Amino acid sequence: MSKVLVVEDSLAQRQMIAELLQESGLNVKVASDGVEALTHIQEDSPDIVVLDIVMPKMNGYEVCRRLKSDPKTKDVPVVMCSSKGEEFDRYWGMKQGADAYIAKPFEPIELIGTVRQLLRG
Repeated sequence: MSKVLVVEDSLAQRQMIAELLQESGLNVKVASDGVEALTHIQEDSPDIVVLDIVMPKMNGYEVCRRLKSDPKTKDVPVVMCSSKGEEFDRYWGMKQGADAYIAKPFEPIELIGTVRQLLRG
């Protein structure tokens, strides 16, 4: 079973995303900020990371840069999932190394489909 790390500072959003992914058959862990996410990733390498951008302590752009610059985690797919939905935000997210970018609010099928596609990739 594939392991997903959901990194989201909003409790409601975190629970909703985690439940969606669990219901689609994935093993889900959660983190509430970027620092906690990096700790989780070092301890238990996920198969994919769903990452918010605007968070306390460390934003999603920084988390993504650190993952993609570390030889041990550079191949872990990152899906940025953010309320920052402008074209520039999407561009900047991809520039940091994200493999996909989903703007909130999103359709559940969009998130599940993107995660599944990257896990197959």
